[in-house]
Amino acid sequence: MNAKAPHAIDIYVGGRVRARRLILGMSQTALGDRLGITFQQIQKYEKGVNRMGASRLQAAADILSVPISYFFQDNPSDQTRPEAADFDAVNAFLSTREGLSLNKAFSSIKSPDIRKTVVALVTSLAQGEEAAARQPADAPAAQASANAS
Repeated sequence: MNAKAPHAIDIYVGGRVRARRLILGMSQTALGDRLGITFQQIQKYEKGVNRMGASRLQAAADILSVPISYFFQDNPSDQTRPEAADFDAVNAFLSTREGLSLNKAFSSIKSPDIRKTVVALVTSLAQGEEAAARQPADAPAAQASANAS
């Protein structure tokens, strides 16, 4: 492994710090101020470029109101686990503004029936998009021509 390349666990922990910070609506500057460091250093931690020491990670856990184990929960670094790839996809999605927004909105829905309906809707939309992507580019014109006859 390249000595300059970020280690997978540092990237993972940094991603968990970022996700929790965003869930709380906290800026990098605010977290940095509370930790006594710059927002640029927070960026480096969140990207895994720099490794957070144990004392700083504990301070971040306190500020972000999570146990320190939160940062290591469901660590996908063991790629032999079948769920590791799924977790990577979920983590990437939750790192986007849309993913975070959808997650917050979904979490606020209390009714299990409404939650199931939302999941069914999103699944249906995704399947429709996948089907459209598989359709040849000239298929709509051919369909329109067939309908005109």
